[in-house]
Amino acid sequence: MKSEELYPLASPELSQKRNSLNPEIADAFRNFSKTVFKAGALDEKTKQLIAIAVAHTTQCPYCIRSHTKQAVRKGATPQEIMEAVWVAAEMRAGAAIAHSNLAITQMEEEEAQKSI
Repeated sequence: MKSEELYPLASPELSQKRNSLNPEIADAFRNFSKTVFKAGALDEKTKQLIAIAVAHTTQCPYCIRSHTKQAVRKGATPQEIMEAVWVAAEMRAGAAIAHSNLAITQMEEEEAQKSI
């Protein structure tokens, strides 16, 4: 399946439509985004690598593409980008393991209900 079949391709027209529905919030978000990604305690490349990892955990294809493009422009290597992806994969898998406590607890509750 092509990504275009699952997600509409980002386009200036879609952006304009989204922004026209609430220009004040759109402007605030754009300004917030620009501010967040400015160099500060972390340089711009590092911030983009973080964004790539987060985009992979949230599974946002638009964010993955956009932040990968920006990371490359900020000097990130393919190895750095893939390492960020692997960090995201570990975090996502770790969350699944941690949440297994819910399943274990529920199974124990179900077993206890059988003996009543």
